[in-house]
Amino acid sequence: MALYVQKFGGTSVGSVERIKAVAQKVKGFRDQGHQVVVVVSAMSGETNRLTDMATALNSEPEPREMDMLLSTGEQVTISLLAMALQQLDVPATSHTGAQVGIHTDSAYTKARIQRIETDELQEDLDAGKVVVVAGFQGVDDEGNITTLGRGGSDTTGVALAAALKADECQIYTDVDGVYTTDPRVCSKAQRLETITVEEMLELASLGSKILQIRAVEFAGKYNVPLRVLSSFEDGPGTLIVADSDEDEDSMEEPLISGIAFTKSEAKLTLLNTPDVPGVASRILGPIADANIEVDMIVQNVAPAGDYTDFTFTVAKGDYKATKKILEEQVIPDLGGGDLRGDDNIAKVSLVGVGMRSHAGVASKMFRVLADENVNIRMVSTSEIKISVVIDEKHMELAVQALHKAFGLNKSDIEPE
Repeated sequence: MALYVQKFGGTSVGSVERIKAVAQKVKGFRDQGHQVVVVVSAMSGETNRLTDMATALNSEPEPREMDMLLSTGEQVTISLLAMALQQLDVPATSHTGAQVGIHTDSAYTKARIQRIETDELQEDLDAGKVVVVAGFQGVDDEGNITTLGRGGSDTTGVALAAALKADECQIYTDVDGVYTTDPRVCSKAQRLETITVEEMLELASLGSKILQIRAVEFAGKYNVPLRVLSSFEDGPGTLIVADSDEDEDSMEEPLISGIAFTKSEAKLTLLNTPDVPGVASRILGPIADANIEVDMIVQNVAPAGDYTDFTFTVAKGDYKATKKILEEQVIPDLGGGDLRGDDNIAKVSLVGVGMRSHAGVASKMFRVLADENVNIRMVSTSEIKISVVIDEKHMELAVQALHKAFGLNKSDIEPE
């Protein structure tokens, strides 16, 4: 007998029929003798509906009241799923985040879990019940309902699995696992049997939307086995495992696990800025003060030696605001400099722990792109990642070429 924590997202519980299907899937695990805790999101579209009503009444609603409102979405789902399970003669009980003992800080709309009290939950499991828990929410020390922010239900599932020492946390989505890249861009993308927490964190941060970064971080910190599965079809999914032991022989480690990409960034360059200590802080300080995050940074020394070109990327949604800050604050402070901007770029990234033990990944990547006549604008690297900024129009071509060149296509890995 094993203990599973299973999380189902909004699409998976988006209608009565889908809730019935989830109940059947949960029943199958219980019939095998397993203990099951189910974490659910609000039904798809419900959070947006509630938010629209709130903003129709108050353009800037208080965060506390928003948490009170949005938490009701999950409360509807847990009740309906518990009813569906009971109809199948499966003993089930529903719990809100507060009832199940998920205690958070008081940062409304983006609360952090501080502790989980599992005694009552464990009693229900020991009594043979399936426990259905509202994801995305908890309660602070004052008894106020809080929500965990974006990806909160994934975080709830992983946190409960850690607290209960579950055998596995299963995240059910509308895809059947983690792929080497987005199959909509590269039809020969393959599903990965396993991937490390470290690789999954990189893929999530670089544009893959399968799992939220926060949940993956939680799984890595507490060593929770995490599996991504499809709500709509059977299959083994993808198991996300603890990072590889660096002392072990990694010769058989796949060189590249996946290719991530995003069109959601923009590039800005300040030309002819003074090449003196502190100039980077004077450029980026006002941007940070505006709560704008900077991603890639490249600084070049101009031929004269006294001036530098400073290039960086931000989220595309922050492009105009960043340009305004540079024009109105930074350039006057620096005493001049020309500004260039481009919001038609894409970032393509290779990710794989195998890079640690293999040389030449970057040179091969650059050669493949050159053969396709794709110009590289910026480069950023880490131990297990290489990212390049290219023109947006070349993104799909670059992904497909790299996917083939690094042996990730289905035809390259199928046995003879």
